[in-house]
Amino acid sequence: MTNVDVCVCTFRRASIRETLRSLADQAAPATIRVIVADNDETDAARPAIEAIGADLGLDLVYRHAPARNISIARNATLDAATAPFVAILDDDEIADPAWLSRLLACQEETGADIVLGPVVALYDEAAPRWMRDGDFHSAGPVHVGGTIRTGYTSNVLFRRDAPALAGARFRPDLGRTGGEDTEFFARAFRLGARIVEAPDAIVSERVDARRQSLGWLMKRKFRSGQTHGLLLAQAARGPVGQGRSLALAGAKCGVCTVAALAMLPFARRRISWTLRASLHAGVVAQLLGMRTLVQYGADRSIAAN
Repeated sequence: MTNVDVCVCTFRRASIRETLRSLADQAAPATIRVIVADNDETDAARPAIEAIGADLGLDLVYRHAPARNISIARNATLDAATAPFVAILDDDEIADPAWLSRLLACQEETGADIVLGPVVALYDEAAPRWMRDGDFHSAGPVHVGGTIRTGYTSNVLFRRDAPALAGARFRPDLGRTGGEDTEFFARAFRLGARIVEAPDAIVSERVDARRQSLGWLMKRKFRSGQTHGLLLAQAARGPVGQGRSLALAGAKCGVCTVAALAMLPFARRRISWTLRASLHAGVVAQLLGMRTLVQYGADRSIAAN
C-alpha cells in the first residue's frame, strides 16, 4: 500500500465538508492521511473540522496556519507531510472516487515527479450562457511544445522526495496575490522535475455566484498574467531580455484586443479573446513593475459550524 498525504488548505468555507467526504470515498490502493491547514486568524473551525474527519473515519490532522496568506497554509501542510507522495486539492472541490488511484497509476506508469489532473467547473442555471458554453472556469495543464512547464495546487500529486521538490516551499510573498503554486511548480520544472497529465483524475468545483461575471474572470486572467510576467522576469537575461518579453506581451495584448472587437457579435469568442487580452495585459503590467493584484480571500464564504 502506498502512503499519501492529501493536503487541503481552508479559509472559512463550509464546502470543506463535501471535500472531505469525497476523500473518505476514495477507492485507492493507498493509505491516506488528510492534512487540513486552516488559514484563518483563529482556530475556531478546529472542532468542526476534526469532528467531520472523525465522522467520516478519516485519519485527519488539523494545523492552524494564520493568517490570510495561502502560502503559509500550504507550507504548513508540507511541514506536516511525511508520506512519499503528497496530493493537493482545494476546499471547494469534490474528488471523483477514482481520483487518487488514477493519479497514482499515472505516476507509476510514467515515473513522473508531478502529476496534474483536470478541474471541471460545474455551473448552475443562473450562469450566463456564454460562460457555460465557453467553460471558462475549468482548468487543466498547459502544454508548450509537448511539455508541461508548471502546475497548480487544485489537482496535483507529487513525489515529496523528488530532487527538485525535496524541501521546496511556497513563496510567502505570493501568498496574498496568488500565483504561488505556478511559481512553485515552475521552479521545480527548472530544477529538473518532470510534469505529466492524468486526464481521467478529475475533481469538480461548483462555480460560486460571485465568480459568475466577466469582471471576475478578467481579474483572474490579469493576475495570472502578472504571475507569468514574474516568471519571465526571472528567466530574462538582463534588461534586453525583459524588454523583448515586454514588447511581445504588448503585441499579443493588442492582437487579442483587436480580435475581441472583431468578434463583437459572437459572445463566447469575444469573451475568449478578451480574457486572453487580460492575460497579456497582466504580463505587461508585471514587467513594468505594477503592484500585483491581491485576490486571495476576496470572495471566501464563511464556514458553517
